[in-house]
This record gives sequence, C-alpha cells and structure tokens, in this order.
Amino acid sequence: MSPVHSSSTVGIRIHRRRVSPTAVRLFPECPSDVSPMKVVGDLAPVADQHGSMADRMTTDCPPESEVTSGAQSSSKDPVRNAPVVPHERAHARLVGIARLAACSPPAETRRKSPERPEYFVLPVRSVLNKCDSNRVPFEWTINPYRGCEFACKYCYARYTHEYMELDGGEFEKKIYVKKDAAALLAQDVSRKYSYSSEKSDGERPDHIAIGTATDPYQPAEREYGVTRACLEELAKREGMSISIITKSNQIVRDIDVLKKIAVRSSLQIDITVTTLRSRLARLLEPRAPQPRLRLAAVKELREAGLQVGVSASPLLPGITDGEGELEAVAAAAKEAGAQWFFSGVLFLMPSSAKQFLPFVREKFPRLARQYEQWYSKNGYAPEDYRRKASERVGRIRRRYGFESRPWVPVNQKLSCSQMALSWDAAAVPPSGAPTMGGLRSCATG
Repeated sequence: MSPVHSSSTVGIRIHRRRVSPTAVRLFPECPSDVSPMKVVGDLAPVADQHGSMADRMTTDCPPESEVTSGAQSSSKDPVRNAPVVPHERAHARLVGIARLAACSPPAETRRKSPERPEYFVLPVRSVLNKCDSNRVPFEWTINPYRGCEFACKYCYARYTHEYMELDGGEFEKKIYVKKDAAALLAQDVSRKYSYSSEKSDGERPDHIAIGTATDPYQPAEREYGVTRACLEELAKREGMSISIITKSNQIVRDIDVLKKIAVRSSLQIDITVTTLRSRLARLLEPRAPQPRLRLAAVKELREAGLQVGVSASPLLPGITDGEGELEAVAAAAKEAGAQWFFSGVLFLMPSSAKQFLPFVREKFPRLARQYEQWYSKNGYAPEDYRRKASERVGRIRRRYGFESRPWVPVNQKLSCSQMALSWDAAAVPPSGAPTMGGLRSCATG
C-alpha cells in the first residue's frame, strides 16, 4: 500500500473494521464491530483553545510529576489486563486516550518482518496540541504518530505511552497512526492558532514544533504519510512559525513541500546527530538512519535553500561526551552546511530510566554506578556537569561560527522574528528545570 499524500486526509487502510480478537478478549467492553469514530464520541469534550482534552497533559510537554493512578468510576469503561507501574492500575477503568488506544483497530502494513512494530489507527479529535509550559519556546506541537520505531535507548518520550496505560518499553513496539490528521489540522489551525503570540506580547506568531514526542519521519511515514499530509496543509497558510526535528534522512522526500512552507512562513529544521561513530549510533539508536545519512540530509536540505541546524542532544555522560567527540559532530555539521548547533545533557524521566539504566548496566558496566547515582532519583545530571557541558557547547559554537539558535524572519505578511525551537545550550538552566537535552531526546528518538 502506497501512502496517500492528500492535504485533506490521510488514506490509512484499516486492516479490518472489527477490533482484533486480542482487544476483544482484553477489553470485552469494546464491541467487536466498534467504529473508531464511535469510540471518539465517548471521550471528554475537546477543549476550546487548548488542544484535545486527551492530550492536554500533554504528551508533548514533560509532566511536572509522575502520573498518579486512581480508581475510575465508570464500570462500563474498558479494563487493561496488562498493567504498568504502579501496580494498582491493573484494574483501573480506561478513559480518554487510554480507552481510545485500547479500541484502536490495526492499520494495514506491507511490512512482513517479524521485528516490525504493531500499527494501530488512532482516531484523535485534534492534531495541534497546546503546550502551556513556559519552560519551552513553543505554543503548539504536532506529533503525527504515537510511539517511535527508532527505539532510542534514552528517549524521554516513552512516558507518552503511559498515558495510554502501556508500558514505556512498548513505545517502539506499538505505533499509533493518527487518522485524518491533515483534515483535523486544517480545523485546528483555523480555530486555535494565533498570529500574535502571548509569549512574545503579540510580536510574533505562535510557534508550532513538529516531532516533540515522536520522530515524524520514522518508517511508518513511508506507508501512512501523515507527516507529509500535515505539511501540505501548513503549506496553504502564510505568516506561520514552524520547526521540525528528526533523526531521519527521509525528510528530503518532502523538500518540495518544505520549500513551499518556507516561502510563505518561517521554517526551521533540526537534524539530530548524537555521535559520528556508526556502531555506537546503532547501539543507542537501533533503528534510526546512520549519522552519515543524516548529515547528507543536512547538506541536501541546505542546498535546497532551507534553514537547517544540528542537534547533538542528548549528550550522554561517559558515552558521547569524550574528548573531541562533540567537536567532531559540530565539525561535520558545519561541513554539511548546518547554520546552528546545540546540545544538552541527558534528561531521564522515570519511564525512560526504567529502560535506559538497565541498558547502561549491560553495555557500559563501568558507568553503571555513576548513572545510578545521578539518575536513579533525579532526572538530571549534576549541575556542575551541565554547566561545563554548556560552556563546552559555547566554545564549539564560537570555534565553528555557529549561531546559538535560529532567528529567521517570518515571511509574507508578518515581519516578526522567528521563535526558536532550540534552547540556548550555553545558558545553564536553573536547578530543577528541564535541560534542552531532555526535551530534545523525545524528538530525536
């Protein structure tokens, strides 16, 4: 099945109109002939100007604290029999996005490999999700998929599966394809998007960050085309502020539509390269394209006249921070034509630490104790380490003449400056605030 690149809807073929036998067995309250859109009707109302209620928490902004559980009152809601931590969730009634995910039908795929993930069609009500946090430089996010097949060991976005009552370890095994994303995006932009951002006191338009909790160009995009369909919708607008972050060279497929967006709006692209060592990259980011392919994408995008920078986030203590390693990534980025460069230290949320710390114990045993001390009770590396890393990034920028962040004027009707997607890594975040590396790792893996 070839992807349907329609700007009004994405042609996702549902494997069958009936929910799989497994879903029926685990969730008897989900009728076997349930329509995905019928399930949507059972969700809480969509919030007016703040994104879908189901995504409000939001899967795109790190939560302030761990998700807490509580008994649900409706006896008619599905019950997930495979619990995630905490244990008492085992018999909790599913609501919102968890209920919807439990009843999502399989999506048809041409892939035959036994290692392929499971694909599901997720009939969401909104694609443009509000991020109310003042800790991030964007107001809205677009994540065409839930889950990411790249399976980066450090990815912080694993917690987004926990909102669906799935274990973070299933983040790369169960991929949810958002149905009719482009049509929903058209409605969302018309209804929610502001060309006078409150964060900028009206001086700039709202910023939309694409790929904050998934990689928009993971393998699923080849079949389902959700990302391209969203871009085609954005290409119809003007005066917007948009950025994309990815680890995939597949983005060059969409140069045609990216150029259309860049003519009418502000567009920045971040390509993530955490290391130049191919074997290490395969270990850390098992199913992501090799670093050389990503750098080739930077070059091709720049030759097409697009604004492109490189993210080296997250910086992994003792693994990718060796002498000269970060500098080598920066040099390669400069050679490829990157205009800016940033990197931030690893940030681990509990769901990510659950996957990453055992990985460190197995593959980097000499670092296990240090990581346990740093991350077992705190998501951040010590402030002194982060400060030195920030200073190092600052030196690298000066050495190679990088901008610290993209500042690109919004084209057409608005002349305001672009709101940057990236943090200034040369500025040390206050204690307790998330680092750029933490918020970057979601989209970079």
